[in-house]
Amino acid sequence: MLIGYARVSTQDQHLELQHDALRNAGCERIYEDIASGAKASRPGLDEALQYLRKGDTLVVWKLDRLGRSLKHLIEVVTELSERGVGFKSLQENIDTTTPGGKLIFHVFGALAEFEREIIRERTNAGLNAARARGRLGGRPRAMDEKKVQMAKRLLSDPSNSIDDVCKILQVSRTTLYRYVRPNSKIGD
Repeated sequence: MLIGYARVSTQDQHLELQHDALRNAGCERIYEDIASGAKASRPGLDEALQYLRKGDTLVVWKLDRLGRSLKHLIEVVTELSERGVGFKSLQENIDTTTPGGKLIFHVFGALAEFEREIIRERTNAGLNAARARGRLGGRPRAMDEKKVQMAKRLLSDPSNSIDDVCKILQVSRTTLYRYVRPNSKIGD
């Protein structure tokens, strides 16, 4: 059984074009969403995926109607394949129920994996280059050594409350506790 899935991003867009193409392709049932492709929650897609049975084929008008990203698209199609469900994209003429369609989809998967590896390599190279120049990543420390010493001095005076010290140093109670143990001596 051919099951269709159609999606548009906004209320201003229309599903008719996709519906017509899916009906002409022989889809007996069509699920739909009006939601951005970036949204993780798409009830129509969830329903379609739940409805599909072994031997069925999920049909979309275009690849970008199904996946939020190439990675997501590959995950969905791989999951379908593991369940014995085919996938077909009308515009790109991809049909994973045929050997040629499977090959094309595996090439997409390999390209996506290659892209992820290149991004990872570039990121690591950039981090290593920054470290070599003395830069460290991450969030800056909320309290430098000078502030820590000031906090200890302020806390050693019993007339200062924890809240007073936090206000003076402009830090939260949690941050203060992270750097200074209250009731500790100045040299601790």
